[in-house]
Amino acid sequence: QAQLVESGGGLVQPGGSLRLSCAASGFAFSGYAIAWFRQAPGKEHEILSCKSGRDGEIWYADSVKDRFTISRDDAKNMMYLQMNSLKPDDTRVYYCAAYYTFYTCFDYPQSQIDYWGRGMQVTVSS
Repeated sequence: QAQLVESGGGLVQPGGSLRLSCAASGFAFSGYAIAWFRQAPGKEHEILSCKSGRDGEIWYADSVKDRFTISRDDAKNMMYLQMNSLKPDDTRVYYCAAYYTFYTCFDYPQSQIDYWGRGMQVTVSS
């Protein structure tokens, strides 16, 4: 019954903001690294940001650095991605993910990720 359930996607104008949320259940969330990915049609998943468990490291892709902020609330089993200054190029399907690792979170093999959200559309357009 482990799952990640996403919310907060939708349509926003360029320069606007969205906050994506992901609710975890069925596993020991606080011990897992978390990450946000996005995917354009026909392309591979692109990691945007991750945060290790137990108040560990935070990493951002250059494409979103200084615009997006990853956070987690372990007491609520929630993870978030605050997206500011959105651009049309940010239009993608966005995914949350969780995986158990003692190592760095940004280079974890995607094929080994334990849990994925189903994805949600974010469209940035005027």
